[in-house]
Amino acid sequence: MSDFNELIQQNKPTLVDFFATWCGPCRVQGPILEEVKQRVGDMANILKVDIDKEQRLAAQYNVRSVPTLILFKNGEAVWRTVGVQSAEELEQRIRDHQKTKSDEF
Repeated sequence: MSDFNELIQQNKPTLVDFFATWCGPCRVQGPILEEVKQRVGDMANILKVDIDKEQRLAAQYNVRSVPTLILFKNGEAVWRTVGVQSAEELEQRIRDHQKTKSDEF
């Protein structure tokens, strides 16, 4: 998962959806993430991580329930939640973390 590590290290926010194929709420979250991607475009990366295929990665980030959504920026988890989230909520979180200190001047 070197791509994963490269993406979360970027200054651009990366929203990671830890999901499972057998999870009903995860199937609900999927289309919402597609909508978010259309809304934010290149402003953020959006990744889906199947916890059954990437068990070590899920354990590394202490994923105990799915869907778990974690927003990374510069390698740090800046926001985390469990459960289905609305497109509006996710877009706002991305926009909040898209700004950098130099953007505030």
